Amino acid sequence: MTKKNLHPETLLAHYAEERLEHKGAVVPPLYQNSLFVFEDWDAIDEAFDDRYEHAIYSRGTNPTVRLVERKLAALAGAEAARLFGSGMAAVSAAVLHYVDAGDHVVAVKNVYGPTNNLLNRYLRRKMNLETTFVSGESIEEVEQALRPNTRLLYLESPSSAVFSLQDLAKTTALARSRGVATVIDNSWATPIFQKPLALGVDLEIHSASKYLGGHSDIIAGALIGDEETIREIAVNEAELLGGKMAPFEAWLMLRSLRTLPIRMRQHQENALAVARFLAGRPEVKQVRFPGLESHPQHALALQQMSGFSGLMSFELATSEIERIKAFVNALELFQLGVSWGGHESLVYAPAISYLKELPPDQFAALGISAGDIRISVGLEAAEDLIADLEQALRAIEV
Repeated sequence: MTKKNLHPETLLAHYAEERLEHKGAVVPPLYQNSLFVFEDWDAIDEAFDDRYEHAIYSRGTNPTVRLVERKLAALAGAEAARLFGSGMAAVSAAVLHYVDAGDHVVAVKNVYGPTNNLLNRYLRRKMNLETTFVSGESIEEVEQALRPNTRLLYLESPSSAVFSLQDLAKTTALARSRGVATVIDNSWATPIFQKPLALGVDLEIHSASKYLGGHSDIIAGALIGDEETIREIAVNEAELLGGKMAPFEAWLMLRSLRTLPIRMRQHQENALAVARFLAGRPEVKQVRFPGLESHPQHALALQQMSGFSGLMSFELATSEIERIKAFVNALELFQLGVSWGGHESLVYAPAISYLKELPPDQFAALGISAGDIRISVGLEAAEDLIADLEQALRAIEV
């Protein structure tokens, strides 16, 4: 079956699944094995000539993993994809693929906390890598940050915590004119609601633990891009650093992808209802969600995205830690946890970890405060989620 003209729901249900090759099994078999044997010397010798295509050892290629990679690449409108054992394994492989010691990176300042640490601490110490952080909201700001030795522009749209956008078409055109590679963390929107490669991005990153997994039961990452780049990463950064995707996690992700379009639609519907409720509450200072008409970049969001997921943040109209704690602790359906993108609704206060991961000056520079609350709106009934938020807000009435 070809991927041409297939809607996402159909593609994710059928593409790349050669069922008759597996005795008609409607669910593809799980290749749990670590290695693959060959008939003779010539057969394994031929396989080593193309380790990317041939299954030799599951650290490199595994049929279950490869099936999910093919499906994910087709969904994103790309030539190829590579799965990893975690989102940070994918991030690290992408960054290391493009940079050498002494290079310069321009990154959005509100990137995922561990990504910030990778760029600004770890690689700075290990490779003398310099990173300039920008808001990304202004193309002029990005242009001013570029240097002759800039090799990578790292994007995240919407960005963590503040949910600001970058104009992907303009930003990537600028980078391309300067010979700078662009990568983007597209975990928030997924390929269902945003296709960055079509807007000029070179490489798309996903924490597949989030919406692509969708059930809070796998840790995984993904890189999506052109065939040549993915091949190079597969036999270098992926294979040598060993951040492989396990076959069972890939099999679970295959299950999850089948429901991704319908899950994303429900996340969006619930999130819009919750965001509009919060925007009308006196206990809430502001709501950060690109799907709201009041978001300062809502027009850009409509231009480069076809929908909105369930992750947002809002700032409580108080800076008193005890009152903020009271709100979080009063929630019943929104469970307190660090991740997002699963079927369940979650709440988290970025100040808890950001103050541990970043110096106080960098925390302040992110544009967030102790009163900022992040919620991941799940698949429960929106009315129940709103009722839960309403009763918790009473704990901090202003």
